[in-house]
Amino acid sequence: MQPRPYGVVRREELSPATYLLEIHDPELAAAARPGQFVMVMSHASGERVPLTIADFDRTRGTITLVVQAVGKTTREMQRDLVEGSFLHALVGPMGEPSRIEGLRKVVCVGGGLGVAPVFPIARALKLAGAYVIGVIGFRTRELVFWEERFRAACDELVLCSDDGSVGMKGLVTEGIARVIAEHADIDELVAIGPPVMMRACAELTKRHGIPTVVSLNPIMVDGTGMCGGCRVRVGGRIRFACVDGPEFDGHEVDFDDLAARLKRFRADERSSLDRWEQACRTAQPTGAR
Repeated sequence: MQPRPYGVVRREELSPATYLLEIHDPELAAAARPGQFVMVMSHASGERVPLTIADFDRTRGTITLVVQAVGKTTREMQRDLVEGSFLHALVGPMGEPSRIEGLRKVVCVGGGLGVAPVFPIARALKLAGAYVIGVIGFRTRELVFWEERFRAACDELVLCSDDGSVGMKGLVTEGIARVIAEHADIDELVAIGPPVMMRACAELTKRHGIPTVVSLNPIMVDGTGMCGGCRVRVGGRIRFACVDGPEFDGHEVDFDDLAARLKRFRADERSSLDRWEQACRTAQPTGAR
């Protein structure tokens, strides 16, 4: 039996390297919770890719994924997955959902692509009655997306940019420092973004005794805990991001171990991308530009 198709009902370019896919899957949309992820295959011989759910709409029966085209598979998806196309496979929701209840004041931090998956967490916290402070950061104005969505979901929003072209100039840690100076009653901080960013956030909040949650996205193959590829060291113990996470106590994560694991297959990833780009160039008709 052929796998059922998962149609792309909307495609949006957020930047030259970042794109949004809205996928129709009513069952998945009904089950999805903030903080969870899905495993995606764009075609039958493609790679399984873990992507955090950036949004879900139970009425429309859709989930939203925000993807950055950095490697062979995500660039291939950027080229091929247009509105009206279909994924080969979509599995989820996977992972443990975010803790929402019982929090009174929360800082939700997103850096770059991490802005997308932190959005449903901020929205759910707001709907649960928490006072939500958003801190989102981008390299420059041209890369900013979903600013208005965050303003609607947060009681306060601090927008940061590396070059100062929009919002306050500086990294998200500088935005967090401003928030901490203004709020002495923060229950928790949630940070999603590059590992170096999450590490910096956790180091800052640890000095202030603020519980901190980070979302880890290590190399993952099956998403069920069987392959062991997504091992992370948390509090001196080996955990699996796909089934124990993806969210963990940021003060307990061994970020050195995480960084080493993320680099392990970098040469293979580069080689795969080079071969794909060469194949794309070879496939171009004579005279194509």
